[in-house]
Amino acid sequence: MSKQSKQIAIGLGFLTVAVVGALTMMSVFSGKPTNLGVTNGRLGDCPSSPNCVSTQADDADHRMEPIPFTRSADQAMQRIKDLVTEMPRTKIVTMEPNYLHVEFRSALFRFVDDVEFLIDPDEQVIHFRSASRVGYSDFGMNRRRMEQIQQAFSE
Repeated sequence: MSKQSKQIAIGLGFLTVAVVGALTMMSVFSGKPTNLGVTNGRLGDCPSSPNCVSTQADDADHRMEPIPFTRSADQAMQRIKDLVTEMPRTKIVTMEPNYLHVEFRSALFRFVDDVEFLIDPDEQVIHFRSASRVGYSDFGMNRRRMEQIQQAFSE
């Protein structure tokens, strides 16, 4: 291996370590968002970035349909709780009669996605919001996760 090839390899190694370190630090120091929870019967809005989906979003890029249920609100909440706790790297943060906040962590860099569920017993639907704490794009992960939960709930 030539001297120049060794220098390039060492440089790429340092660059890789720097990128991994920066991503890990972003994950470690990302704090809990301030817009979580229910305000006036609604979950928080999605940011303009594509790393969020919500059943209460006004724009098509972020919008998903709520999950309908036919049993009681308590049974719907229990079903959602059971589904998310079966998924890997989850932590229930808040559980109230009609509200559930769950943190999902990515496998590699331990990035946190905040997922909230809000039971609307009058309309018999479950609203949700799923958003990444850091970064701009999540490569569709929040949408795919919520589609999986929607599908599993209906089975």
